Amino acid sequence: MTKIISFESSADETSVAIVEDGHIILSNAVATQINSHQRFGGIVPEVASRHHIEWITRVLDDALQQANVKPSELDAVAVTYGPGLVGSLLVGLMGAKTFALAHNLPIIPVNHLAGHIAAANFNEPIIYPALALMVSGGHTELVLMKTENSFVVLGETRDDAAGESFDKVGRLLKLPYPAGKTIDEMAHKGQATIKFPTAMAHEDNYDFSFSGLKSAVINYVHHAEQKGETIDHNNLATSFQNAVVDALVGRTQRALSDFPVKSFVVAGGVAANSQLRQTLAELLEKDAFAAIKFIPVPRQYTGDNAAMIGAAGYWNYKQGHFAGLDLNTAPGLDFDLLEQN
Repeated sequence: MTKIISFESSADETSVAIVEDGHIILSNAVATQINSHQRFGGIVPEVASRHHIEWITRVLDDALQQANVKPSELDAVAVTYGPGLVGSLLVGLMGAKTFALAHNLPIIPVNHLAGHIAAANFNEPIIYPALALMVSGGHTELVLMKTENSFVVLGETRDDAAGESFDKVGRLLKLPYPAGKTIDEMAHKGQATIKFPTAMAHEDNYDFSFSGLKSAVINYVHHAEQKGETIDHNNLATSFQNAVVDALVGRTQRALSDFPVKSFVVAGGVAANSQLRQTLAELLEKDAFAAIKFIPVPRQYTGDNAAMIGAAGYWNYKQGHFAGLDLNTAPGLDFDLLEQN
């Protein structure tokens, strides 16, 4: 039994968890900063860093107490070193280094994106080769995994990430941050009365684009306001979400058709979206894809959390990927960079 304590602080969640053998969650302590950032409509890096400093030791104590585990019973310390906000990353990294040094434990560097995908193992084991749709506030990517802990990016967003577009539309509609859950709820109450564009739908690649969709929504709202027309926000939410889901599912279907895989994972914060999960499930029920196992990340682990870092850390632990106390942050880290190291 391998017990790994993990630290995550890449954005606005301070989290420490203890995970056994990469899939058994013994504890997952999370301190959220949503209330502090809501009035700004997004994350303020300096505010996030200060909150991480205030919370890191508290969530560490909570994680150890929840798991009823002593430091002497741990095998390693995993920590997110990128991608993310540099100030936020530094707090978690220094916390992990300090804990590792104090208890003579090895340090495992973890790519935050790999953590999101590894969280699928909390549902059931990923079967390889696998395809993953990683969709969050900062990233939208289709990732091929031929074996465990190997990543090849097939396509990614050329501008806004899907989650970013949800938040920008949410600000336009004066919805509380983060807006994804609220828009999802509104979308189920409305009708698709507006035809928004699905960018790059006919291009022969696996890339995404959401900037044009965001601009189309903004233009629609401004045009209606200038004409004095009343906008049904539920219908707008339905129409917008349909366009996002169509883009994500369309590219996923293309990749599933082109690459023979045994399982498909949807991960990241937007993976909690009920319409996206349902539409992907329906796609995987079609005869052409019926042999592919659909493994969505459990909803409670789609957002940023340290348990997912422990899951990905276990992959590195088995392969002997460790780091020294000179480990630094990599705010722009992506899978390509990880493969080169």
